[in-house]
Amino acid sequence: MRRYLVVANQTLGSDPLLATIQRLHRAGPSAFRIVVPLTPPRDHVWTEGEARAVATDRLEAALQRLRRLGIEADGNSGDESPMLAIEDAIRDDGPFDAIVLSTLPPRLSRWLKVDLPRRVESAFGLEVIHVVGEPDRAGTSRR
Repeated sequence: MRRYLVVANQTLGSDPLLATIQRLHRAGPSAFRIVVPLTPPRDHVWTEGEARAVATDRLEAALQRLRRLGIEADGNSGDESPMLAIEDAIRDDGPFDAIVLSTLPPRLSRWLKVDLPRRVESAFGLEVIHVVGEPDRAGTSRR
């Protein structure tokens, strides 16, 4: 069974990410571990609890959607730094065969501005499947 670490936050509910997970699932027996790095809102003063609640809401919605499609998945929220969140997931829940990294489009993505897909592949020696999605609005209304 192939094990995939899926790393996403604002794009977790996006159709491109779901399509990628479905394609990997159809390719053979697989399991998916989702990590949602905490992403602080930019439009107001926030607390870690608020960021964690938004991440948890997104995670639960994604897990329900995947389970309805018959895809085995579990997950948790992770460190605000996606590199640390990935490191923690590999240490605590690995090994994984590949990392599915979902980002916002280049004009919006902080992760792409720091070249995260290349950095992750280099740091962890795993294939990185990069998916570009649009922001998910679920859970963003909390203040």
